Amino acid sequence: MNGLVQSVSRGIARVTGSALGPYQTAVIRIGFSATWLLFLLREIPHRHELYGPDGPWSRELAEQLIADNGAFTALVWWDGTAWFEAVYALAVLSSLLLLLGWRTRTASVLFMVGVLSLQNRSIFMGDGGDNVLHLMSIYLVLTRCGQVWSLDARRARRAAEARARGERVVDRTGPALWTVLGFALLLVTLAGRLDGDWFVPALLWAVWSAQGLWWGVGRWARTGQPRMLLDVVAGIVHNGALLVIMAEACLIYATAGWYKIQGSRWQDGTAVHYPLHLEYFSPWPGLSEALAANGTMVMLITYGTVAVQVAFPFTLFNRRIKNVLLAAMITEHAVIAVVLGLPFFSLAMIAADSVFLPTSFLRRLGGWAQRARRRVVPHGDGTGKVPRPRGAREDAGQAHVGFMA
Repeated sequence: MNGLVQSVSRGIARVTGSALGPYQTAVIRIGFSATWLLFLLREIPHRHELYGPDGPWSRELAEQLIADNGAFTALVWWDGTAWFEAVYALAVLSSLLLLLGWRTRTASVLFMVGVLSLQNRSIFMGDGGDNVLHLMSIYLVLTRCGQVWSLDARRARRAAEARARGERVVDRTGPALWTVLGFALLLVTLAGRLDGDWFVPALLWAVWSAQGLWWGVGRWARTGQPRMLLDVVAGIVHNGALLVIMAEACLIYATAGWYKIQGSRWQDGTAVHYPLHLEYFSPWPGLSEALAANGTMVMLITYGTVAVQVAFPFTLFNRRIKNVLLAAMITEHAVIAVVLGLPFFSLAMIAADSVFLPTSFLRRLGGWAQRARRRVVPHGDGTGKVPRPRGAREDAGQAHVGFMA
């Protein structure tokens, strides 16, 4: 009985003591922001037809659908090409800032607004990858995805070094962003543009209020206790969002696998054969024909896809088997990107899979990237070591600069 109590106590202490999975959430942040950024840049010549005033799904049709389902999109707030261009530019800029990890809490909110605004404006322009991106853009708002591999992490390290030298660190950018965005949110709310579904407006106001509370406590609290409490709450929210992301990925694969089992083409091992003969999914016709001509390979890929998708959620507690299946799924999505011409769907799924990557592998990957960068731009101490994220209890009163990352 005492052993059980101790295990539960250790589990609670771990969940409440720090934000778990810093490298995994950083990879998710980088993966999804890069996927959306590359998609937006590729579609710049066609943006008006996809989401803008020249699209087949007109603004009137979008307004009728939104009035029925209450979906959030800023593109219907005002009419005109100028407003569309501003929202599209905001989506591109926020994706870039989130990719770099600059003010990740604010950038993640703007990233979510950009994703939801464009996707909900023309819901028939997406695919499975867009659905995953849609959900993950909301979950990222609740995570502390800038603990490592971000400009925020570098800023926090420099601020800690400056305080260690006795220098005073003042953050002006965070309060300025909070004031400007709060004023914009207030104007939009008073104008009645957030009268649809309650969830996204409530999330926007909750994040804005939390940012203000965090800054106010850090500035005026006489002791570090209030900041420690807020740090614990932020860590719990982060860990809950990370758990939801993992459950979402498992649900996607489990649902896809069990639905495939019910299909006759998946049962007889020929399902992969058919998309290889569709012109829309054949960017490399010669490669598709060569693969489709090998019946044994088609059968192995068909059965292997079903087996991996069904089995993966059940292997999460066996690290070795999980890593093997994870490598198989990432390889499968990379092949889909090339053979079927679905790069953004594959990138979104690989980014979702990254939440299960081992921390040791991600640290090595970060070390390789850092050494490669130093060969191009020599600087730093030359060790190539990736610094560990600061613990939640490490100098809790001074562990953060300005607003939460």
